[in-house]
Amino acid sequence: MKKYDLIIIGAGRASNLAIKAGNQGLKVALIEKSKLGGTCPNRGCVPSKLLIAYAHVARTIKESSRHFIDSSINSIDIKKIFDETNEYIAQIEPRYQSRFNENVTVYKGTANFTANKIIKINDEKITSPKIVIATGTRPAKPFHEKAWSSDDIFPLKGDIPKSITIVGSGFIACELANFFDAIGIQTKLIARSNTLLSAEDKDISDIFKEQFTKNVDVSFNTNIKEISHQDKVFHLVLEHKDGSITKHHSQALLYATGRVSNTDTLTLENTTIEVNDRGFITRDEFFQTSVEGVYVVGDASGENMLQHAAAYEVNYLGKILFENEKEALKFKYMPHSVFSEPEISSVGLSEKKAQDLGINYITTTTDWQASARAIGSKITYSRTKFLINPNTYEIVGCHLIGPESSTMIHQVLSIMHIDNDIRHLKDMLYIHPALSEALLPAAVQAVQAVEKYQRL
Repeated sequence: MKKYDLIIIGAGRASNLAIKAGNQGLKVALIEKSKLGGTCPNRGCVPSKLLIAYAHVARTIKESSRHFIDSSINSIDIKKIFDETNEYIAQIEPRYQSRFNENVTVYKGTANFTANKIIKINDEKITSPKIVIATGTRPAKPFHEKAWSSDDIFPLKGDIPKSITIVGSGFIACELANFFDAIGIQTKLIARSNTLLSAEDKDISDIFKEQFTKNVDVSFNTNIKEISHQDKVFHLVLEHKDGSITKHHSQALLYATGRVSNTDTLTLENTTIEVNDRGFITRDEFFQTSVEGVYVVGDASGENMLQHAAAYEVNYLGKILFENEKEALKFKYMPHSVFSEPEISSVGLSEKKAQDLGINYITTTTDWQASARAIGSKITYSRTKFLINPNTYEIVGCHLIGPESSTMIHQVLSIMHIDNDIRHLKDMLYIHPALSEALLPAAVQAVQAVEKYQRL
């Protein structure tokens, strides 16, 4: 049996841990059943954002009339869009491979535990005193064998459909529906409820729904009752909440209905590694599982299922393993963004979550019209919503909807991480008339609301 200093299962962001350990002279086994780099650069956040960039340009041209510009799109080379994205994806694995030195051995295949510290890979058994599980998640299985999940788009193989039906109402469904619709592919989104992005603050998701449905055809409160596939076309029977039945046809059918743990592939039943009722591996505050020396990071834990969280966890685990870090990682705040049209960014609690937790707060919502850059965009729906602790001025939650929200949120994040006090956001100097200046009146209004609360 071959012995290593470290075994890593999953070559996504945990590849950085393999590089770090290998550079320190440790013998590392890195196991990956698919492509080096994992989901994010190959099948997830990176290629999807490359596609969204094309959608943004197309939307800008189509909506140029609001700037008194009469323009039209003569053609969109959809094949070239996907070819270029596929070319980018093809470069990912060689790029990752080039970063490993001679101390890192890459195994391609599925890891199977035969005991707590013994792993079988391709008929070979290996062991190590330290094992890191970073197996991530996969899309929930589509309800038809010819239907797609997001994994089937990157890279897209075969003919590009002229029409697509997307099932789901979360951020993956909304991002992809926005892309396909923007580049001229007939798109329908099917949502089981009356809401899009239900995890967002309700005021924000309501604005998103109003704006998103101006472009994308969405059937709310709808389920697919029957699916058949004939002559390269999906024939769908749709059942609506009121009991009515309609029929719909499209060349492609894509399910974006959530993600599930990959840990069911690891044969953990041969170990004492514990999982929760959703199949995610449980861990302590130092990322260690119920087995000493076996760690789990990223989506495999089911805790912070975001790429930036996984990257941060991997980096911190490296400090624990190789730099004698004694403090546990505690995320103060976990931001996220939805890269659709409109764009959303959020950090902290939604209003409903604050209510459920019984947290005392006040809330303010401010438009962006104090910023000349925002006025120039001719977009009037943009909003900043703050939830503030009225006793401490602490930002409990911040929710943005509007152009470049994912950039603007970092200004709020900086304040929250350094000294979480909304008054700092009010008192700081802003470049005029930058888009981020829209945060100034939002902060002023929030501080005034706190002062009014304290006077009562």
